[in-house]
Amino acid sequence: MKQDQASGRVTERLGADAHGIARAAELLRQGKLVALPTETVYGLAADATSGAAVAGIYAAKERPSFNPLIAHLPDLAAARRQGLFDASALALAKAFWPGPLTLVVPISPGCEVSELARAGLASVALRVPSHPLAHAILQAAERPIAAPSANRSGRISATSAAHVLADLDGRIDAVIDGGPTEVGVESTIVACLDGAPRLLRPGGVPRSAIEGVIGRPLVLAGDAGMAPISPGLLASHYAPAARVRLDAEVPRPGEAWLGFGADPDGATAGRPALNLSPSGDLGEAAANLFGHLRSLDALGPVTIAIAPVPQHGLGEAINDRLRRAAAPR
Repeated sequence: MKQDQASGRVTERLGADAHGIARAAELLRQGKLVALPTETVYGLAADATSGAAVAGIYAAKERPSFNPLIAHLPDLAAARRQGLFDASALALAKAFWPGPLTLVVPISPGCEVSELARAGLASVALRVPSHPLAHAILQAAERPIAAPSANRSGRISATSAAHVLADLDGRIDAVIDGGPTEVGVESTIVACLDGAPRLLRPGGVPRSAIEGVIGRPLVLAGDAGMAPISPGLLASHYAPAARVRLDAEVPRPGEAWLGFGADPDGATAGRPALNLSPSGDLGEAAANLFGHLRSLDALGPVTIAIAPVPQHGLGEAINDRLRRAAAPR
């Protein structure tokens, strides 16, 4: 365990067992910060109904307070106590929950999610995760839990407990180790606010699957300069310390290499190099994305060159993360 000198915190390591689940829920009820696995990435969890607990998330992550947080619930019934679901939102929730889909809906009259977690908005971002540990903790905590990705703001998202500790050891109260995450990129976010569902962030549920449920094309998020109404909408996000060069055919001298599919012959010899999926499998690439970026960045290159990734299915989410990683900052 490591103690942060400024906060005085010692980060507990919890096992993926009944004791760990009970301890995590107890800490959350006390307003503490607990990193936990979901099927997408590890989340930094706190009581979403407590402004003080939510402020602790922002402080630990050093996150801009105008970027709202997702509230996680154990089931649709609990989610409907926090938000108002129109026909599209209800159809999507029934089709994809539990799972990697977040719905932004108007707050209900009895919404308990704090104004700070909602960034002062009259809407709330809700998700029902499918990871068994997350589900068990949500049931035991008996309240909405805010859980953005468990990393410092703008850095690479955590897909293992070790990644969490690399960023947040001594800054949070506990981490429960559920092994590596399955999906590897965050949830898809869809806003259902005005009768025309809008795609705010591509993610673990492909756009085509969502459009198949609602029976029409999703409207894409419009003005990039608007204040964010959901997580993941800041331009520079998921950023390593190294510069990022996208759609690279081959690495240049001095660059680290992140490949996809077959690597160029001989071009990766003698340099730091990893491959998201040598076979070109987008699911494998999504699961490896943040871990591989983090591993290459830890080697201290000036630039990471990244091979092109197809822009379909999970490739849309992967490319969204890569564009944010490469954005000026």
